[in-house]
Amino acid sequence: MVDVGEKPVTRRRAVARAAVRMQLATLRAIESGALKKGEALAVARLAGIMAAKRTHELIPLCHQIPLSVVEVDFRADPAGSALEIEARATTEARTGVEMEAMVAVSAAALAIYDMAKAIDRAMAVDSVRLVHKSGGRSGRFVRPGEKPWPTDAG
Repeated sequence: MVDVGEKPVTRRRAVARAAVRMQLATLRAIESGALKKGEALAVARLAGIMAAKRTHELIPLCHQIPLSVVEVDFRADPAGSALEIEARATTEARTGVEMEAMVAVSAAALAIYDMAKAIDRAMAVDSVRLVHKSGGRSGRFVRPGEKPWPTDAG
């Protein structure tokens, strides 16, 4: 692991996004809560939060950091036949929180797949990416071309 002991503790925030591409009927079933397994969005939100808290156990060489908050939200994209997922993670630590946000959206996307696979095995998890990060030595990063979400606060 990289030695972060000399780095100052600062407030760090990361936003990551992913998408699950699916049939439009599958998207409608998820939105309406009509899946046999239950409420997919609630399950996926919990999966994302739980995964973020265990990132250091899943990704070799990641530091265990105290998370102040992890939020996971969803936005239906009927035109693209996809469910978009956004995770926001915040910490006050010596190292960044980007991996926690990316693990959160990945786990949430996989939970959506698991919840809906009975009606659509052709779903695809797509576009896992860091959208924004702030804090720390490397400063601020904003991915060009990302559309803002109502929850975007910078």
